[in-house]
Amino acid sequence: MTEEEFKKILDEGETDTVEFKTWINAKNMKEIISLAADELIAFANTKGGTVYFGVEDKSIMVTGCDRNYDGQRIIEGIYDKTVPPLFTEISDFEYEGKLVIAISVKADGKTYSTTDGRCLKRLGRNSKPLYPDELSNVYSSAQNSDFSGRIISESSLDDVNKLEVYSLKEKLRVRDSKSTLPDMDDIDFLRDLQLIKYDGDVERLTIAGLLFVGKEASIQRLLPQAEVIYLHYSVGNLEEYDARLDLKLPLISVIDKLTERIQTYSKIENIQVGLFRLEVEEFPERVFQEALLNALSHRDYQSNAAIYVKQYPDRIVIENPGGFLDGITEENIITHPSIPRNKLIAETLQNLKYVQRTGQGVDIIFKDMVSMGKPYPRYRSFNDAVSLTIFSAIDNTEFVKFITEVQDKNSKIMPLAEMMILRDLLDNRKEQLSELARKVQKSLDETKKSCNELINSGLIEIVGKEYMLTAKVYETLKSDVEYTRDKTIQYIKAKNMILEYLHTNDKITSAKIQEMCGFTKQQARSVIDKMRSEELISLKGKGPAAIYVNMTD
Repeated sequence: MTEEEFKKILDEGETDTVEFKTWINAKNMKEIISLAADELIAFANTKGGTVYFGVEDKSIMVTGCDRNYDGQRIIEGIYDKTVPPLFTEISDFEYEGKLVIAISVKADGKTYSTTDGRCLKRLGRNSKPLYPDELSNVYSSAQNSDFSGRIISESSLDDVNKLEVYSLKEKLRVRDSKSTLPDMDDIDFLRDLQLIKYDGDVERLTIAGLLFVGKEASIQRLLPQAEVIYLHYSVGNLEEYDARLDLKLPLISVIDKLTERIQTYSKIENIQVGLFRLEVEEFPERVFQEALLNALSHRDYQSNAAIYVKQYPDRIVIENPGGFLDGITEENIITHPSIPRNKLIAETLQNLKYVQRTGQGVDIIFKDMVSMGKPYPRYRSFNDAVSLTIFSAIDNTEFVKFITEVQDKNSKIMPLAEMMILRDLLDNRKEQLSELARKVQKSLDETKKSCNELINSGLIEIVGKEYMLTAKVYETLKSDVEYTRDKTIQYIKAKNMILEYLHTNDKITSAKIQEMCGFTKQQARSVIDKMRSEELISLKGKGPAAIYVNMTD
């Protein structure tokens, strides 16, 4: 910078992009770095600017800087004191024989703060606190609780990628031949989907509009945090990725590119079901796409973090910025009513036929994974993020065959709750209603209704207060030996309870046995007859007055 150019800056004084700071009056380098970080954060959160050290801000007098200053230490100090780390440029020049140091920063659309949580913005000649409700300073302040529906005040129709619009229309024709949306001209198409809205007399993109039809450069400029990072890990090294893909593209392009990448590494296992062969992918396309659609539509776009998709040999992990919304937990994620964080994004995906209805993705993911004999998807919630793990392995091939045959026989898809109950009873042999309700994430009445459907279908039975697979299902999935063993264990438990009761009581009735063991009348009769045949108890009396006494004393 020449002396003449800097003189013009001095004459104009501090502005919304210029700040003067003393050097000679600063206590030490730590204070210089702190002063610089605050002002540069304010500039970065507004429209960029430069801090000039060596100028007294009140008198606008150039007093100069130490010629032996450590520029690398300064920019690293600013980097370390800001979140996310702030990249700055530092230079120096002479003015009337004194050294002036200039530290500059650009506005990139991100929101910066100090490491201790202070967020600032530039207002005229001063830096002021930036409060939470102002954090989205580049977006329209029109009242709109849906972030994805907000107008981007710095956007224009020049930010629209016409090829992306054409692609959306053509894909919609394939997905829904009856839709009239593809027949509209481009602007009407975008208006109808609310991807563009009027901001006064000018049409601008909404957040959803930018994310569906924005140019790559426009996404980078206006919403740079809208990024998906794909990492691939190989069998030989699960700590360091061997392939990486950084995507700041429209949402559907992200889905297409990542689906193609996942399929490149995904293998197929063939399972013979009767005369047919069922192909089961390690990472089924529909499951992965539903998981990614959920992440893209539910992420917190005001967070500076990216979505991470990590593919390991045995699993895919999707890490999404933004914790669960109020009321949603890992324990009710399947059945909790949908609360879209980004309503317009969710509605656009529905209108484009990428989802059948908003909020349906989670149960689709679970149903497909359970029907293919794979482990349940695993959600983990953090304060500011959610992760979903999808596993590739097939736990039980016989279960896959069984579910396929049952659904084919009945010519209908089995409800998820019923499928999960069967899977749980296969894994745990028997469960009480309360435990099944917890696992299928439904009320006791709803779970009991599902159990009754399975009982009526001859797939499970209730023994006492516990549900278990029927012998017919055991013959298919396990073996009659295991089924008989379960029945034997139940008899042994009941026999021991009855004999223990008779050690302290001189008699027992059938009604007492039913109450104590949780049996039906028929189940109690079966145990009584077996114990009598083993000469453990004997009958005294008849009819309602009948009692049983211990024969072993």
